[in-house]
Amino acid sequence: MHRFKNILAVYGDHVGADDVLSRAVALARANGARLTLVDALPEQYATDAEFAERRKRLGRLVPSIEAEGVEEIAVEVFVGTPFLKIIKRVLSADHDLVVASADDGASLRRLYFGSTATHLMRKCPCPVWIIKPNQPHRYANILACIDPKTNEGSGNKLDEKILDLATSLAETNAARLHIVHAWEVEGKDRDTVRSEVHDAVLKSILAKHEALHRARVDQLLAGYSLAAIEHHVHMPRATPQRAILELVETHDIDLIVMGTVSRTGIAGLLIGNAAESILSVVHCGVFTVKPRGFVTPVVLDPAVENS
Repeated sequence: MHRFKNILAVYGDHVGADDVLSRAVALARANGARLTLVDALPEQYATDAEFAERRKRLGRLVPSIEAEGVEEIAVEVFVGTPFLKIIKRVLSADHDLVVASADDGASLRRLYFGSTATHLMRKCPCPVWIIKPNQPHRYANILACIDPKTNEGSGNKLDEKILDLATSLAETNAARLHIVHAWEVEGKDRDTVRSEVHDAVLKSILAKHEALHRARVDQLLAGYSLAAIEHHVHMPRATPQRAILELVETHDIDLIVMGTVSRTGIAGLLIGNAAESILSVVHCGVFTVKPRGFVTPVVLDPAVENS
C-alpha cells in the first residue's frame, strides 16, 4: 500500500491477536514501516508479575518479526484504560495506523458498543483497522462505502480517503472492489414520493434523483484509475444499513472501508442508534478513517505534552 510509516498493533491474549500480528507485520514489511506492538493491561490486573510476563511475551515476538523483514520494532505494555492508553500513544508517537481485533471474533456488536475497539474507531485520530479472526491471508471482496454530497469541485475528502485505501487494498490483495452509495430522494421531492402520485410522476422523480447521485459518484470515481481492478458500483435506493448488509451477504465481503463522522448517509453509519441494526450481524473486518480536521477528545497528559 505504501502509505503507512508508523504502525501500532494491539496484541494481547484475546481471540484474533495472531491475526492482527500477521496482518500488521505484512503491512509494515510492504511499507518499510516502523511497527510497535502494544498490550494494554487494565489496572485491576496490573500486578508486577503480570506486567513483566506480558512484556516478555511481546519481546519474544521480535526476532521472528525481524526475520520477516521488519527492521524497526518496538514493544510496550500499558497500564490503565486500554483505549485511552492506545490513543495517547498514537498522539505522542504520531502513529498513522492502528491495527486491532474484534474481541471475540463472533459478532461485531460488542466491537462497536462498549469495547476498546469501539472507542478506538470513534476517537482515535488515525485510521483504525479491525481484523476479523481467521480470515484468509488475501481478501477476495472489499467494500468501499462512499457518500458524495456535491458534484462541484473536490469537496469529498473523506470519500477520497476511503477510496484511496480501498483501491490500494484491492490492488494488494488482487480483490474485487465493490463501491456502494446508498441514496434517497432529496428536498421537496421527498414529500412528493411519499404521497400518492401517478406512477409516471414517481418514475420521473426517481430517475432525476438517481441521475443526480450517479453524477456525484461518477465525478468522484473519475479521479481513480480502476481499469486494472475488478470493480462494481452499487447505487441502491435504500438506507445505508440495508445496502451494506445486503452487499456483505450477497458478495461475501471480507472488509468494509468506511468513514467515521457524524453526518447522514454511509459515512455517519457508526455514530448513533442507526448503526446497531446492521453492525450486530456483520462479521467481516472494518477499516475506518476520519475526515480531515478531526480532533480526538482524548488529550495527552501535561507531562507528555511538555516533554
